[in-house]
Amino acid sequence: MGEISLTELEARAAASGIDLSLIDIDSIKLPPGDDFGVISDDEDIYQEEQMDFDYGLGNTIVVDNLPVVPKEKFDKLEGVINKIYSQIGVIKEDGLWMPVDPGTQKTLGYCFIEYNTPQEAELAKEKTNGYKLDRAHVFAVNMIEDFNRFMKVPDEWAPPEIRPYVPGENLQHWLTDEKARDQFVIRAGSDTEVFWNDARHMKPDPVYKRAYWTESFVQWSPLGTYLATVHRQGAAVWGGSSAFNRLMRYAHPQVKLIDFSPGEKYLVTYSSHEPSNPRDANRVVINIFDVRTGKVMRDFKGSADEFSIGGAGGVAGVSWPVFRWGGGKDDKYFAKIGKNMISVYETESFSLVDKKSLKAENVLDFIWSPTDPIFALYVPELGGGNQPARVSLIQIPGKEELRQKNLFSVSDCKMYWQSNGDYLAVKVERYTKTKKSTYTGFELFRIKERDIPIEVLELDNKNDKIIAFAWEPKGHRFAVVHGDSPRPDVSFYSMRSAHNTGRVSKLTTLKGKQANALFWSPSGHYLIIAGLKGFNGQLEFYNVDELETMATAEHFMATDIEWDPTGRYVATSVTSVHHDMENGFNIWSFNGKLLYRTLKDHFFQFLWRPRPPSFLSPEKEEEIAKNLKKYSKKYEAEDQDVSLQLSEQDREKRRMLKDEWEKWVNQWKLLHEEEKLQRQALRDGEASDEEEEYEAKEVEVEELLDVSEEILSFEYGQE
Repeated sequence: MGEISLTELEARAAASGIDLSLIDIDSIKLPPGDDFGVISDDEDIYQEEQMDFDYGLGNTIVVDNLPVVPKEKFDKLEGVINKIYSQIGVIKEDGLWMPVDPGTQKTLGYCFIEYNTPQEAELAKEKTNGYKLDRAHVFAVNMIEDFNRFMKVPDEWAPPEIRPYVPGENLQHWLTDEKARDQFVIRAGSDTEVFWNDARHMKPDPVYKRAYWTESFVQWSPLGTYLATVHRQGAAVWGGSSAFNRLMRYAHPQVKLIDFSPGEKYLVTYSSHEPSNPRDANRVVINIFDVRTGKVMRDFKGSADEFSIGGAGGVAGVSWPVFRWGGGKDDKYFAKIGKNMISVYETESFSLVDKKSLKAENVLDFIWSPTDPIFALYVPELGGGNQPARVSLIQIPGKEELRQKNLFSVSDCKMYWQSNGDYLAVKVERYTKTKKSTYTGFELFRIKERDIPIEVLELDNKNDKIIAFAWEPKGHRFAVVHGDSPRPDVSFYSMRSAHNTGRVSKLTTLKGKQANALFWSPSGHYLIIAGLKGFNGQLEFYNVDELETMATAEHFMATDIEWDPTGRYVATSVTSVHHDMENGFNIWSFNGKLLYRTLKDHFFQFLWRPRPPSFLSPEKEEEIAKNLKKYSKKYEAEDQDVSLQLSEQDREKRRMLKDEWEKWVNQWKLLHEEEKLQRQALRDGEASDEEEEYEAKEVEVEELLDVSEEILSFEYGQE
């Protein structure tokens, strides 16, 4: 409210003839559809945030700290105010009202402005609150419906009511599955379904299903705790038991995109609106919520241009996610790229680190380390090549530049972090001397080594086009698809040489593969070399440890591939977004065995449920890997039991089919016996039904069908 007290607000409203008691938000009923698509017993929650003030007051702002002027200067002041606020939105006819003191005939120092839409009113408040008209008059702007909320603040403080403790749900309940199965969610038509991947029984095991659960898409949180849904009035998260109870809602009308922080502490929501004033760009609203409490920790509003630096994507040309999270699973920092700067915020106060952005002239892209508060930024060449392109490593919060590499004749640059943050690969596309073509190489940063050494890697044929690149998760290897379609090559490299001297080394090259994508197992060691979309779903399951192919297969028209979080199974799918037929998904073992296939009409989303990190130390994991046979005996026995059970089920099924067949045959034998006398009568008394007791004779019968006479003419001398 700026410098205005509640008492003064009430007095000014009374002087202006406004009855604040009439502005009762709680008495207004929400329109249909504001229930997030589900029936709830707590619909009063967040009604104030979800309210659309269709009756007009939601479109109105109060502008205070205006000059107090006599009647003869009234028109001039009104013209100045109208000029300022009509640039932001369309003011309704007679929508600007400046009250006058009846005694002095002077203005009261404030006015009311009514816009066509609430969005324009909010934008006007945002842009002009604190606007300096002159040294003595700084605007204080408020929404008129805020008065009711301010008036409800009690004059005397009262201690909050202490509610009894109610145990919450076990949000990790799904991790306690005795069969150690993983879950996945699919979207097909209007239905959202969650399944267990029951690979032993070679079928999906249903967990939960709901129609119209979301209005666009669903999304797991990074650690698998929550399933998020998207609705007209905001987002919601679900979890707990197998019934998927709603845990929290986040009011954000017309939300289009959502994004979780890596540690699941925060949820970022995005919306864009077309303002009625065509002079304004698309208005973007971004909210950052605390996931557990639903509280808005920080909001960002502006035009789409302010959030589209660094390339187009997402909605309305906005790069998504706008805010990128750093500092690992602690969710300590988040940042966005701007014009000539990178703004880094810390979540303790949700303000800029050091209260200012990091200046970076013409910065085009940046990417955080997955584990450390370090990000890499890319600045292209400037001044026609006079100032080289560069990649820099910046450490937060000190904003110290750890390493920098200048790059020359660069046409494009792409950065890839390894999952542990040990390495950074920079793919650099450079112009040749003639500027008529380009070639590609890699700059490889060893982040954890002293002084961060950099190695340059060029392919055997540096003119090869790079089609795909992927680091091995938790490992030191990477794979590259390079060359010309339709049969490029696939090469494997290691950041360790044969003698572990710390130099990159080539492992092998696979020639002429129908491939355009690479998918490493989350545990490393195994890789799928895939040819998606235009390559019709060619799959090669490759063992990188042994440098050998385990299996080749095809999922015709496959569009997506996703490993389960353990690396035991992988899903390939055909979505209706790209193809109208054969929609559904296949589940494979890590070594390329097809386990089961599920077809779904209008299928468009498949997501494995992520798992939180293991509590085991790297040493313990290594010990388990070395003694895997000892640990696997229990599970091999269980697998054998399941196999016997499936075999018994197959035998029982065959027995049932056999019994059904014999029953059908006996029914026809009984009918055959009942009709014996009828058959005997048809055979003129012959009793036997056995065909071999009868002698077949062929009798020829000639029959004169027709006789006709015809006179033929004949001339002498002709044959």
